[in-house]
Amino acid sequence: MKNRNLIDSFNNAINGIIYTIKAERNMKIHIAAAFAILVLSLLFKLSYMEFLIVCLAIALVIVCELINTAVEVIVDIIVDVYHPKAKIVKDVAAGAVLVSAFASMLVGYFVFFDRLCLVFEAGLKIVKQSPMNITVIALVITAIFTLVIKAAIKKGTPFQGGMPSGHTALAFCAATAITLWTENTKIAVLGFSIALLVLQSRLEGKIHSFLETVIGAALGFLITLLLFQVFYL
Repeated sequence: MKNRNLIDSFNNAINGIIYTIKAERNMKIHIAAAFAILVLSLLFKLSYMEFLIVCLAIALVIVCELINTAVEVIVDIIVDVYHPKAKIVKDVAAGAVLVSAFASMLVGYFVFFDRLCLVFEAGLKIVKQSPMNITVIALVITAIFTLVIKAAIKKGTPFQGGMPSGHTALAFCAATAITLWTENTKIAVLGFSIALLVLQSRLEGKIHSFLETVIGAALGFLITLLLFQVFYL
């Protein structure tokens, strides 16, 4: 049915956005990332041109995800059984999202990387270098905390599923310890990149929800940071 007035058009458009956020996990990730980037933009006081480029990059990713969702729904309506050409249509639409995401990451690198490095290196000077034993202790404590929380929530098993993600917690614990120990930005980027891959693998395997992995990452990071600050400041 054709929209009767401008207000109906806006309402329908917003309903489409809300549906995509509710139905698509990737859109939730895009929205969370957009919020974080906008907060960083305010903190770092970007120039008007930098802020405009960041906003356009965010919009590009979200628009591509909306189009990708629409294409998937249309294909599912037209083709109710597996068809190789239907798969191609979905793959091409997903490819558009991937290209836009890589483009936004490139924008983020040029706009934020140098600024984040300065903040990161300043923060590392606050926390002193630590011997290996505190890293082992942090891993053990993180594992214990994870198992205790899982036992309390009673969801999943101790080593698979449930709240929070133990693999993600340990990965971010190790990445944080390596970062604080080496005080090297490049090694830190590598460590957290590997930790993020662990997080992504738990999502792709549908072993954990996005919230479970985020809480696991926060748990591993905060426990390790706390131990370093308490014992080596």
